[in-house]
Amino acid sequence: MTPYGSSGFRRRVLCHVLVFVVTLAVPLAFASDTKKPTTTSQITHYHLDDPHTRAGFDYFYNLDYVRAIKEFEAALAAHPDDPAAVNHLLSGVLFQELYRIGALDSELYAKEGFLKSKQYPSDPKIKERINELTNRALQLSEAKLKATPNDVDALYQRGVTRGLKSTYTALVEKAWFSALRSAVGARHDHEKVLELDPNYTDAKMIVGMHNYVIGSVSWAVKVAASMVGLSGSRKKGIEYLYEAANGDGEASVDAKIALALFLRREERYPEAITLVDSMATSYPKNFLMALELANLYNAAGRAPQAIAAYEKLLKNAEAGFYPDAHIEMAWYGLGEAERGQHNFQAAEQAYEKVLTFAKTDPDLKLRATLGAGEMCDLLQRRNDAMKHYNAIIAQVNDSPQADQARKYLKEPYRI
Repeated sequence: MTPYGSSGFRRRVLCHVLVFVVTLAVPLAFASDTKKPTTTSQITHYHLDDPHTRAGFDYFYNLDYVRAIKEFEAALAAHPDDPAAVNHLLSGVLFQELYRIGALDSELYAKEGFLKSKQYPSDPKIKERINELTNRALQLSEAKLKATPNDVDALYQRGVTRGLKSTYTALVEKAWFSALRSAVGARHDHEKVLELDPNYTDAKMIVGMHNYVIGSVSWAVKVAASMVGLSGSRKKGIEYLYEAANGDGEASVDAKIALALFLRREERYPEAITLVDSMATSYPKNFLMALELANLYNAAGRAPQAIAAYEKLLKNAEAGFYPDAHIEMAWYGLGEAERGQHNFQAAEQAYEKVLTFAKTDPDLKLRATLGAGEMCDLLQRRNDAMKHYNAIIAQVNDSPQADQARKYLKEPYRI
């Protein structure tokens, strides 16, 4: 019997492929030796280069989704038959919802538990609007392609729509195979764009990420990816990502974000810090950019800088500098940084702070509760630790954190 005779095994491996290729904001990568300079200038070209679109993207990358959506709606009103205008509005609505429910926390996708986690509690009205915009964009693109099969802009926009659909279907609905179909369709559309126009740099982001990731994963995952028509080359993927990042198109910022996360994953921290710091300067109200910079300092072993960055971020967030900031994410990061310095009481206090926010994502709450319990054990407060472990099991009995909690109920956590 071949190792792929088990449908359960195929499903599990294909889920891993999906996690790699559809969550464009949180790519999982491995080491690469390729280095090219990356510019961090503002975008100079959009697919609809009008004032409303430009203003919309400026708000979008500053996480001011309410104003971004308003500008994208105005652009769509002026260009009702352009799939690019629909995609821009779809991006605003989709990412506003992902941010609201906490699905833009990159820590989620580095953990096996992500595959087992439940659906997010998405707003039914938002889901309806996302579906309506998705169908509208696809219809407009396909109408153009029916009239002109090699219309590169229409192919590109259909690929964008499919990519956004795969992201929503995977991250919110956890409908893995439906999302995978959309992801494969997005890549094929953008590969076709590049066949017709090799200099269409925006199309190189999705193709580049798919190439790089699939070129980096294990043999088993490569075989599973090939079953759905995906292959990869690390070298080609990195080249495409740099070209997209430096292309001054509307995908360039997303490509830079992907590169920064790849670099963090590869432990090339100085490069990642330089890139994220520059983007944080370009979009000063982007809470996630500032948070990622603090995370990078911590990952790089620069704990004092990380703690200072988290504290500055929290001070600014609590003063209202960031629109609708997920402050609980910064408190969790601070807890991790303090923990790394063996400041166990400060770490516990930070983890406990995460639990005070009503909008804290359930997965983050589990991680913070486990962290608080572990710190209590290290501080010789066994009863408090056990309360945290029991709270985890009561909240979600079937989770990686619950497994750890059961272990620590039998024997205290130690380092």
